[in-house]
Formats: sequence, C-alpha cells, structure tokens
Amino acid sequence: MSTTSEDGLAAAYRQLLSLLIDAPDLPAFLDKVVTLAAHVITPAAACGVTVRRDGQPITVANSAPFAAEVDELQYGADEGPCLESMREGHPVEVFDLATDQRWPQYGPHALAHGVVSSLSLPLRVDGQTIGALNMYAERANAFDDTARRQAQAFADQCSAALSLTLRHADQAQVQQQLGAAMASRSIIDQAIGILMAQQRCAAGEAFDLLRQASQHRNRKLRDVAADIITNVTGGPPQQPNSFRATAGNGRS
Repeated sequence: MSTTSEDGLAAAYRQLLSLLIDAPDLPAFLDKVVTLAAHVITPAAACGVTVRRDGQPITVANSAPFAAEVDELQYGADEGPCLESMREGHPVEVFDLATDQRWPQYGPHALAHGVVSSLSLPLRVDGQTIGALNMYAERANAFDDTARRQAQAFADQCSAALSLTLRHADQAQVQQQLGAAMASRSIIDQAIGILMAQQRCAAGEAFDLLRQASQHRNRKLRDVAADIITNVTGGPPQQPNSFRATAGNGRS
C-alpha cells in the first residue's frame, strides 16, 4: 500500500473517530462512512450501507442515490452480492457482471443501471454480521489488490466504530434512528408510486426521475419525494405507523 493510500486511510479513521466523539449519532455516522468510503476507496462510483431490520434488508446510508437504487434491485430480487455478503458473512466481489452468472435476476437489471463491478464487505458487531458495506463501479475489474486491502481495512474500522456506537447508544434511540431511515425509504417509495402512475413508467424509470430532480434542485432525495406527495395529496407524507393506524381505524 502506498504512502498516499495509507495517509488517506489514516485521515478517514481520524474523521470517523472525531465523529464518534463529537456527535455519536448513528445516521450521521453512517452517512460519514459512505462518504469517506466513496472518497478513499477508489474507484467506487457509489457506496452504500445495508443493515438488517426486523429480518429485512434496508439501505440506511448512501453516498449517492445510485447506490440505494442498486441495493433496491437486490432486495426486490432477493439475491445479489450485498445480500450474499450479509448472509454468508464474507466479502463478495463482482469482477464483470456481464459474465457473472451467480444472480440471474439481479445481474441484467444492475447492468442496465450501469453497474459493471462491485465489492461488498460484511460489517460485524460482537461476532454477528449486521450489515454490509457496498461499493459499485461502472467498469470491469475496478478493484485491484490495493483497493481491496483499503476496502477491507476500512470495513474493519467501520465495524469497530459501529460496535462502539451501538454499545454506548441507548437501544431505544438506535431503534428510533433506524426507524427514521425506514421512514425516509417509505416516503421515497410513495413518491415513486405517484410518478409511476403519472408518467406510466416502471419503478426504475420513476426512481431515475426522482434522482434527477434531486440532483437538479440540489436537495435531498427524501425532501423532493415529500414535495411530490404533498403536491398530489395536499398533505404531508404519511409514515408507516400512520398507515397502520389508519388501517386499524378502518376495521373498527
């Protein structure tokens, strides 16, 4: 590993440690993880963190909407490198998705979205795999030996810091923070449904429209999605709990 690479990793570690000391907030920490990973571990086009929540995978942080979109392709197909890394607890690398036959449902859709190679690394807390750090690139064989070593060292450091965060955080607070991440995904999914109906398009195309609006307006994807819902319904987006409460009232 070159001196430049070592310096980059050392600086990333210092930033993670500083974040834990100054603001031990789980969503903020995960956002920093993916931002640093995308910057330090080249040539990742996008980076995301997937964790298990109530037995289901969910993307709780991403360096670009592209990463969340590719993660969602795997969740929908119930297969892919991210899910395999999280389930099996070992790194999973894709050298060239055009020739990789391991995931027949996920592969063609990911290629259509521009993913050619990827690297997924398990995140472990107390010996248990609780998630995966995922990096996606737009060319084949993107991750050389140096990049793999960087990625593994970074994932190990992230796991250690995540373990520290979870051990010191109040369990209710952790649940609330992860719940907020799930609520954001719910709002995005609602907006995608609206765009699918309005534009008569598939979910992937609707997500692309949402992502383009987010980039053009320089606003968070969740905020753009909330605006779409408010403009159509005349009220703010409903959270998952609100749906359950409404359904319950309807049955009473």
